Amino acid sequence: MTAASLYSHLCKRMLLALVILLSACSSKPQPSNPPTLTKANIYINQLAFDVQAPKQAVIALPIGETASRFIVYQSSNIIYQGKLTAQPSFTEWGQGAHYYLADFSQVKRRGEFHIVVNTPKQQLASSTFAIKHNAYFALTAKSLVNYFKASRHTNPRDQSLRINGTERYVNVSGGWVDAGGDQGKHLSQHTESNFLVSQQGAIAAWAMAKSYDSLNRLYDRRALTLELAEEVIWGADYLHRILDSEGYFYTSIFDQRGFAEERLVTGYQGPDGDYNTNFKAAFREGGGMAIAALVRAHELSNKTGVQGEFSAKQYLTDAERAFAHLQKNNLRYVDNGKENIIDDYTALIAATELYRITKKSKYLKAARHRAHNLNNRMTSQGWFVSDDDERPFYHGAEAGLPVIALVDYLAIERNRQIKAKTKRTIKLSLDYQLALNSQVANPFNLARQTFRSYKDHLYSKQQEGFFIPHASEAKHAWQGESSRLASLTAAAIWGGKITHIDKAGAFGINDELGYFAQSQMDWIMGKNPYQISMLYGFGVNNPPHAKSAGTMLNGGISNGITGATSSQNGRGITWAEGPDENNRRWVEQWLQNSTWYLLAMTAMTE
Repeated sequence: MTAASLYSHLCKRMLLALVILLSACSSKPQPSNPPTLTKANIYINQLAFDVQAPKQAVIALPIGETASRFIVYQSSNIIYQGKLTAQPSFTEWGQGAHYYLADFSQVKRRGEFHIVVNTPKQQLASSTFAIKHNAYFALTAKSLVNYFKASRHTNPRDQSLRINGTERYVNVSGGWVDAGGDQGKHLSQHTESNFLVSQQGAIAAWAMAKSYDSLNRLYDRRALTLELAEEVIWGADYLHRILDSEGYFYTSIFDQRGFAEERLVTGYQGPDGDYNTNFKAAFREGGGMAIAALVRAHELSNKTGVQGEFSAKQYLTDAERAFAHLQKNNLRYVDNGKENIIDDYTALIAATELYRITKKSKYLKAARHRAHNLNNRMTSQGWFVSDDDERPFYHGAEAGLPVIALVDYLAIERNRQIKAKTKRTIKLSLDYQLALNSQVANPFNLARQTFRSYKDHLYSKQQEGFFIPHASEAKHAWQGESSRLASLTAAAIWGGKITHIDKAGAFGINDELGYFAQSQMDWIMGKNPYQISMLYGFGVNNPPHAKSAGTMLNGGISNGITGATSSQNGRGITWAEGPDENNRRWVEQWLQNSTWYLLAMTAMTE
């Protein structure tokens, strides 16, 4: 390395250290950004409701100010009037307000509407929202597909990158960038956390193909089939390239968010993204979802005739080879040498997809093994055990994925006893979620979770709360939970259609679960204490720009709201409190966010 390049490298490392230092201030008490509760507000989904969906708004009034009724207007015409339902006292996110619920689910008329509430002191009016058949698909599907296309990584330098720890160069071009501020490409990140590893790049291709399988007629009518299929095939071609000749996938293509001297095929860990040679993806580290995505791409390519650089046959060959490799080597690739619940549900999805297409008995056997593991991880209370001890499963991005994996598995299983046990697991999980939400005052019906915070290699006692704890195995890597909420919407609807059936209810499930599913989407779309619609380009108030969040695209979804920065257990609430270097936790558009919204939208659409 020349003196000039060494100086440049040191300067970049110093700048990176400064960014990390500012970002890591989360470990110290910070001024939070609580919502204003002394001002009257109507909190509502700023985009739309499906015709048959539950429809609710939350009204917050300062202590001492009251109201009893609400009115739904279409333009200047009164469409519906109803009584406000007073909610139990709720002070976890601040003092000074009491809450009412306005339920207008009976309104089935299509069009543009707003809500008015009159108090003795003032008149409140909500933002305008639509009521529309298949509302989310009709209004957002095209922008979603465009978002994925705009997120493609097209820099030709990835055609020849070095594998960390070797002098071997490989073509790893294609795929999608991880986030607005990260040009890296990841099957997963933070693999050292073991229990909070998330499914990233590959799940986008799987989700798009799965969505098309469910809604192909709507994609055809909207002339979106070709564009969607091209994105799936773009992702599959990338997965073929990052499948090593030995049979494993590379976890990351990374340059430390632009600060590294060299972009590499690599593993990494820690808050400053220190490179390591742990780049072989286990099932839980994106390998399982990569296999599933390749199988779906094989199927979609055959259905639509859309081809990429590689053939549909090649995708299936890749998937089978990678699955066989991980069946033998997964324990070598997981960071702590032990499989956990994430291996189970990602391997189950991979085996299910392979059996669905090939009908080979070895894949049904593998799927049954993983489903058996998941069923045995379910406690009598209704929460999953993550490890081989007592750690509850909780996840900031994919909390609904275990249930979705079991739902898909039921479609290939014919054994009545196994099906009954699997349905029981799904039912227990969904019932437990509903019970958690009703245990405390919860005017927004925001999904709560069971967790044990983790610090200095010790777990706390089991707790429940609205947000992921900041003290976790992932340490510095906490952020907003838009993905988690969307994943739970998808799980509630797909799981509920098996265990909480009500054909007359919204989404074909019973009312309580239907309201829960809708409420998570409402939160993402602006029915939250900050009145921010996380879906960029939709709603009245979108997230502000932050340099650390990078590019903001229509159809992209920001990470979202978190517990207060100073709370290790995720208590309180905050949003985009600054400084700019830290605002990416809340504002940045992450590929998973739009991926999980796509799956939730698919579940909500007839």
